[in-house]
Amino acid sequence: MGDSLRAIFLFVIISLLHIHCQGARQTQDLKCGACRALVDEMETAISQVDPRKMIQTGSFRINPDGSQSIREVPFARSEGHLLELMEVICEKMNEYGERVDPTSSRKTYMRITSRDGKAMDLSDGALDSRVSAKLKFACETIAEQYEDELIEFFAHEMDNVKDKLCSKRTDLCDHALKMHHDEL
Repeated sequence: MGDSLRAIFLFVIISLLHIHCQGARQTQDLKCGACRALVDEMETAISQVDPRKMIQTGSFRINPDGSQSIREVPFARSEGHLLELMEVICEKMNEYGERVDPTSSRKTYMRITSRDGKAMDLSDGALDSRVSAKLKFACETIAEQYEDELIEFFAHEMDNVKDKLCSKRTDLCDHALKMHHDEL
């Protein structure tokens, strides 16, 4: 009788650990997907601004020598514009759906509506308002927690921002460094 109780107890413990690990993995997949979608939407919004549009930044105070410390920067990558984008960018998460990889059971998030009106292949994606709401909440949390990092990365044009920000700087996608990413 003692061995059977021990076996049942061991089974229950292993089952609970499996459920806990699976929940943690789903949370990690959600945060990673939200970060990658946030970066994708920010890059798209920045690219929509006329690159010739400039804004003056710096101090408007006059220095003792009569000069001012003003410089012109591209409006698209100015701190003010980036902050404005971050206030509204997570609304775009309702344009994303969930895809579950059949081999690994990992969840990824993909755009379900095209930006240019062309038809998209949605055969392996699922649209669910609960998923969109969770993705939006995760996006808002990331935008709030990592505001300084987002400004830093987008203020200076950088390559491979998704991996640098979401995987290396924030560790939101630490599992994703070895994965292929062209769904976003």
